[in-house]
Amino acid sequence: MEKNVRVLVVDDSAVVRKVFSEELSKERDIEVVGTAPDPYVARDKIVKLKPDVVTLDIEMPRMDGITFLKKLMRYHPMPVIIVSSLTQKGSQLALEALSLGAVEVISKPSGSYSVGEMTVQLADKIRAAARARLPSEVKVDTQVKSAPRPGLKALASTTNKIIAIGASTGGTEALKVVLTQMPHNCPGIVVVQHMPAKFTTSFAERLNSLSAIEVREAQDGDAVIPGRALIAPGNYHMLLRRSGANYYVKIKQGPMVHHQRPSVDVLFKSVAEYAGGNAVGVILTGMGADGAQGLLEMKQAGAKTIAQDEKSCVVFGMPKEAIKKGAVDKVVPLDEIARLSLDMVAAS
Repeated sequence: MEKNVRVLVVDDSAVVRKVFSEELSKERDIEVVGTAPDPYVARDKIVKLKPDVVTLDIEMPRMDGITFLKKLMRYHPMPVIIVSSLTQKGSQLALEALSLGAVEVISKPSGSYSVGEMTVQLADKIRAAARARLPSEVKVDTQVKSAPRPGLKALASTTNKIIAIGASTGGTEALKVVLTQMPHNCPGIVVVQHMPAKFTTSFAERLNSLSAIEVREAQDGDAVIPGRALIAPGNYHMLLRRSGANYYVKIKQGPMVHHQRPSVDVLFKSVAEYAGGNAVGVILTGMGADGAQGLLEMKQAGAKTIAQDEKSCVVFGMPKEAIKKGAVDKVVPLDEIARLSLDMVAAS
């Protein structure tokens, strides 16, 4: 029997500390071993209590969470889940934290975000974080570049082709590697990254600033065209649709799938239906099974499919489940995925 995941909750809000502790204590495999109101108390408790995972607020007095995270990842690296407010500043800081080595992000409970939904997602993120490989253990170059990478060799033709990508834990940095390697006229790309509402806007803006292609948060009816990547907005499903020769996306709510909204399965199944053999499907790092069935349906519809290999994954759950289903044509390291995707498009 696996041991419980030991968690330390670091947050200046007594209410958040209480809610997280009470709700997580209901999970049979998670134990909250302590709480801390600021990074100075957290530092001592990490040494004393030896937690497996830390949840960390990023806007705190005395020492902000970003400064503490930098110190923690340098001197005592461990899985960290960022807890952030649903604001532009909060989402930007959360993305910075992910680039510094945090493995997950979750938004604080609010009027539109129930404690029940938060508990399910936080518990899943804690389990994923406990299994995550830290950045120093992941063998791939994820160094942030000061200017966009030039991308791979441009394609001669991209008519009516689609690349669909799904990712979860570790996916923010993995997507950066893939998208910054894409040439300006690559096929239209649709992406589901498990991420809370409001965070995907800043995430897309960050990727857009680093890439040769246009990257933006999707809106209902957006066209999927060469040189553009659309990121599903947090808390909404994204589906591919087709009108004549043109692809576009539909954004909608609806029930969570695999405890996720957006869901990779929802996107991939729509790509299987509307693009079929004109698509390439890619499943990246993440915990759980979201995307496995959808990728299988893509393959059955004639699409080519790719999974990120275990060595370059932060969490090998989603690719592993897709491989087990027989949904994957090729398993490759992260830094080979962009090139292989383009090769598969050219061959189709």
